[in-house]
Amino acid sequence: MVNVPSLVSLSIDALKRELIHGDDLLPHVYELPLELFNSLVECLPPLALQKLQSEIYGNFDTAWKALFKFRWPDLAECVKPVDWQQIYWETHVQNCLDEAAEIALLPSFSGCLGEIQILENILQYIGYVDDMSNLASDYLKLSYHCQQFGCYSRRLRLQNVLCVLESCQLLRKSNLQSLVVQWIRSSEHVAGLCKLLNQNSRTLTSLEFVHCKISSSFMDTICGSLCSSGAETHQIHHFSISSSSFHEIDPVSLAHSLASFLSSGRSLRSLKLCDNNLDRNFAKSVFSTLLDSSCSLTSFDLSENNISGWLSIFNWKSNTFLSSSGVTKSLQSLRILKLGGNNLQKDDAGNLRYVLVQMPSLEILDLSDNPIEDDGIRSLIPYFAEASKSCSPLTDLNLGSCELSSDGVILLLDVLSTLARPLNSLSLADNGLGSQVAEALGKFWGTSIQVLNLEGIGLGPSGFRKLRDIRMENLKLVKLNISKNRGGIETAKFLSKLILHAPKLVAVNAAYNLMPAESLPLICSALKTAKGLVEQVDLRGNICEYQPSHDTMLAEFQHNGKPILILPSSVALNIPYDDDP
Repeated sequence: MVNVPSLVSLSIDALKRELIHGDDLLPHVYELPLELFNSLVECLPPLALQKLQSEIYGNFDTAWKALFKFRWPDLAECVKPVDWQQIYWETHVQNCLDEAAEIALLPSFSGCLGEIQILENILQYIGYVDDMSNLASDYLKLSYHCQQFGCYSRRLRLQNVLCVLESCQLLRKSNLQSLVVQWIRSSEHVAGLCKLLNQNSRTLTSLEFVHCKISSSFMDTICGSLCSSGAETHQIHHFSISSSSFHEIDPVSLAHSLASFLSSGRSLRSLKLCDNNLDRNFAKSVFSTLLDSSCSLTSFDLSENNISGWLSIFNWKSNTFLSSSGVTKSLQSLRILKLGGNNLQKDDAGNLRYVLVQMPSLEILDLSDNPIEDDGIRSLIPYFAEASKSCSPLTDLNLGSCELSSDGVILLLDVLSTLARPLNSLSLADNGLGSQVAEALGKFWGTSIQVLNLEGIGLGPSGFRKLRDIRMENLKLVKLNISKNRGGIETAKFLSKLILHAPKLVAVNAAYNLMPAESLPLICSALKTAKGLVEQVDLRGNICEYQPSHDTMLAEFQHNGKPILILPSSVALNIPYDDDP
């Protein structure tokens, strides 16, 4: 039987087309009964809704939110905008720019950016659903979309091919607050970028460079572009250079240029210099600049460089140095310090201890992937011991892949267990701790720890057996990673007990533990008995092979329509996990 459209639906379809292509019906739309008007708003495409809202200045946030979720369902869960209309058109402009960049990167392209035609599927999303051949040519061009909707752009990501003078004209209506720039290599791109920065210098607060070639002249030019109206300072709050190369014949000159930029940033709150192959001399220069600056930095990320020995020039044991008001002022606001993957040694950890003392606001400390070993952790224990006597704000500690043994970690856990304000998150992943650490772990998770990462620490069956025998009572754990520990059936026995005694547990990663098929009923029984908040249990990479009978279990244990149990796929049943180096 054919569904015949109602007169109301036909009328609404006609109104949608007229609202997109003309203005004659706008006065009559306002006179519609409220119920019919609301029905119309709910099914208007973006172009029609935009025109209607610009005329009557109504609040159509719910309709804009629905349009955003329809077009970008994956992004909708990640963004929390104040204004859904603004974020819709901002994301639309970003899509148009990304498409234009792909065309402009072709060797055969030699035209103007503004003349690039937008793909048909993008035009259809905003409401152009009729024959494209009847559409005015201006509507097809990048210039039209930038001019019409560029005023909504607050955050953009630009490839180098878009960092040219023409883009400044295309984006002249934008008031950028955040800009991510990729693959800057030539002076032409630097010139175009700098004009764009100057154009938005009054509003821009976040600037990131990814895969760029950085030189001293580059930094000097950038700084000059951001210091508007002859001011000596810029307004950047967040500055980041990642996965880039620092290219300079004279490294001292480059370090001086970056230092000059940092010194001009009295509003600077976050600094990220990650994965740039920086050496310790460069890191010393940056850190010295920060010590002398008047900014109140809250986040400092130097991850993925090679800066072993970067603190050795500072005499941290000097009372004169430690009593310097400049040191206290520059470090006291820091809340996040990330030093992962820097080849830091035990001596670096010893020097770092004195730095940490000067950071009374520190909440997150990442020292992962540094071979500080047990001697390094012993050097840091006095800092944690002092923190245990006070209400230290430290909440997150990452010591993954630090070449620690059970001896050093047991000492550490004993101290961490006595913190006046317990940690929320701790990672000891990929350290060869063995089953000897089980008792100390059992005592530690009796605190208020919520996120614990024990991936690949070598617990084995005996370690899980020891953990299961330790008394559990109303644990606060929310997320637990015990993957790659080769625990066999003992992993399942431990997990089934944990689920019953951790009422706030949401997610467990127990993948690659060599669990046999009989592990699954144990875990399912615990889930059924606990009736807690568990949303996900990752069992991939175990020997509990997928069978048709598992369909019933998957259907029984679900959260928001998704299976709680993540089981091995039949495609990879016979591929064993090998965690040997």
